[in-house]
Amino acid sequence: MESIETVVELLFCAILLALIARRARIPYPVALVIGGLLLAFVPGPPVILNPDLALTLFLPPVLYQAALDASWRDTRQNLGSISLLATGLVVFTTTAVAAVAHFLVPGMGWAPGFVLGAIVSPSDAVAATAVMQRLSISRRIVTVVEGESLVNDATGLVFYKYSIAAVVAGTFSFPEAAADFLLIGGGGVAIGLAFGWIFVKLQRGLNDPLIESTYSLLLPFAIYITAQYVGVSGVLAVVAAGLVRGHYYPEILSARTRVQALLTWDVVIFILNSLSFVLIGLQLRGLMPWLMQHSALTMIGVPVAISAVVILTRIVWVFSMGYAASLFSKPAPNPRSLMVVAWTGMRGIVSLATALALPVEIVAGREFPYRNLIVFTAFSVILATLVIQGLTLGPLIRLLGLHADNTTAREEAVARLEAAKAALVALAKLPNEATPDRRALHRLRSDYERRIADLHGTSSTASAPVLQFVQTDAQFRSLRVVALAAERTQIVAMRNRSIIGDEVLHRIERELDLEELEIT
Repeated sequence: MESIETVVELLFCAILLALIARRARIPYPVALVIGGLLLAFVPGPPVILNPDLALTLFLPPVLYQAALDASWRDTRQNLGSISLLATGLVVFTTTAVAAVAHFLVPGMGWAPGFVLGAIVSPSDAVAATAVMQRLSISRRIVTVVEGESLVNDATGLVFYKYSIAAVVAGTFSFPEAAADFLLIGGGGVAIGLAFGWIFVKLQRGLNDPLIESTYSLLLPFAIYITAQYVGVSGVLAVVAAGLVRGHYYPEILSARTRVQALLTWDVVIFILNSLSFVLIGLQLRGLMPWLMQHSALTMIGVPVAISAVVILTRIVWVFSMGYAASLFSKPAPNPRSLMVVAWTGMRGIVSLATALALPVEIVAGREFPYRNLIVFTAFSVILATLVIQGLTLGPLIRLLGLHADNTTAREEAVARLEAAKAALVALAKLPNEATPDRRALHRLRSDYERRIADLHGTSSTASAPVLQFVQTDAQFRSLRVVALAAERTQIVAMRNRSIIGDEVLHRIERELDLEELEIT
């Protein structure tokens, strides 16, 4: 009961901090972590975060929801950049952190250094999405950063596993770790694709919004736990399943289910994000006794140095790979865009959970070397990246003069135009006996013709007469349902042909769903 009360209290604190962040116009993960940090100085028992529970509770739904919204087309177009960040950058950062820790901390061997590097190397999907969704920025940058944070956890977790094994056994095999990564990663993707396909088939047989929403919430946990039990990457399994189901969502769910599921997911993700970031800050309370016994170098020097390495290695890697890629493709990358990608390496709950998951002892009576220092440094890196980069990303984008491109706006205009045309075609194909009230049909056709004229920029105030007609009439509603179905079919087809992206599809689809619910 006490733990439940603690969770409720933390959730209320998180909601208050999120409201303060909204008022102050700062990313709410930053406010939540700082708030949790301040709470850590309030006298009280340490809040122990079970690392296995943290990964299982927070990671699957957050990754799954992000994958549902991801665009197959945009991800495929930027797969090279995403792969370099999700694999190469993780390896580069892990190695650099290990080298600096080995040099800076007296007596620290390479194996504990690699453990620390593996913990702090992956950027966080929650933090990246929460910060970037508030900013007006190029869609390509968002796709690359979010795609990276969806996949890089798998790379970091493989290095983490083998680094701990190296501490215990005293040996580390990079070829073995690389081969294991391919096996674990490939197995995770295969399981995710299989689960996604199976559940898409099962979803078609459901017709109850409540059951479908509940089923959707439980699915990522089932996939993650299954993959982990089999011994493959639960992270990649959840992401793969989310991509599959997200692609078919517009075709397998009713309007009512989509609207209800979206609202449900928004609440669930907000609660999980809020709790996770507050818990990050609160973990400092458990380290207080240890900190009091160590020097300023340990408490300040090492965390600052490792945080600087984490930030600088990302900048070096992004610019190096960006300009290396320009040797084989044109045009050359925009250095301002590269700078934004380089400055979005926020860390979060995965780094904290893996740090806390470190064993206290490696053998009976022998403590895990430098465990408290590793945990405290991981916490410091999370705090530094979230606060420094999270608070300065918006000002940096404005300083660089970057704005959202008009690609999405152009695609949306084309999609709305083609959807309106498809609705007119569907109405024209209706048999005469289906439209006994010709006034309703004429009014609806006039509405679509005006919309098309507006999109073409040729509208006129005299283009359509105003008819005496009540839009709540049953005849009009039935015709409008036919037109909405034609619009939805058209925009899904355009997405499937890669004419528009998933962002445009979801935006228009939501409007269609809300209107369908209003008239049915």
